[in-house]
Amino acid sequence: MNPDQAPEYRFEPLGDQHDRAAFSCGVEALDQYFRGDPIRQDVSRNTANAFVLTNDGISVAGFYTLSPISILSVDLPASLAKKLPKRPIGATLLGRMCIGKSLQGQGLGDLLLTDALYKAWQASKFVSSWAVVVDAKEGARDFYIKYEFTPFATQPNRLFLLMKKINLMFA
Repeated sequence: MNPDQAPEYRFEPLGDQHDRAAFSCGVEALDQYFRGDPIRQDVSRNTANAFVLTNDGISVAGFYTLSPISILSVDLPASLAKKLPKRPIGATLLGRMCIGKSLQGQGLGDLLLTDALYKAWQASKFVSSWAVVVDAKEGARDFYIKYEFTPFATQPNRLFLLMKKINLMFA
């Protein structure tokens, strides 16, 4: 895509005006979550917040969700676990994230991740969050590793990025 012709994208909280039915990222589970009731229910029940990337306030180029999560230090690499309390630790879950199939490979995933990390960082100023956690789907693990996410010791596809590293990105 020619940068001069690239649409201006912005992030918005998911709303009724967004065309969820037309969105497809090519991963059936994510498409069903976004197009069906689960995402709407998560948002209305306050179990997750969903944000969409849009260029017109209606069409959806991509989306991600954020929610709180508790993690256990015993699941982390030993070098970190020994420095942490034995009780559950608050973190932020980047639960689902994807780009529309026709827009993949254009760097919009980087844009989604950066916005998600920024929102998590902002929220951590009010509600403590030790890290951002992701459960990487098949093929997505390397994307997160590129951003210095670290695998959990007990679950190699569950990764985390320390809030202190995120702080360095935005402070």
